[in-house]
Amino acid sequence: MTLVVLACLWVIAGALVAMLPMRHQYAPGIALLALAPVLIWMIGRDHGVIPAVLAMLAFVSMFRNPLRYVARRLMGEKPEVPK
Repeated sequence: MTLVVLACLWVIAGALVAMLPMRHQYAPGIALLALAPVLIWMIGRDHGVIPAVLAMLAFVSMFRNPLRYVARRLMGEKPEVPK
């Protein structure tokens, strides 16, 4: 499978996960969160820095709340979990 197809499948998977109820989003969301840096690195390796930077900006925009939560946990804070 080519890299472009993998990236498209990741985007479709992200859209499908976003349509799930919140309680069902955690496991697939974590999988997408873990796969994104690898996919972005592969995009940068094959297509250059500019597409990788654009992909990274899209990733950070899409996962800003989970990334903010992880950053606060790493700094020792106990962020509130929305219910």
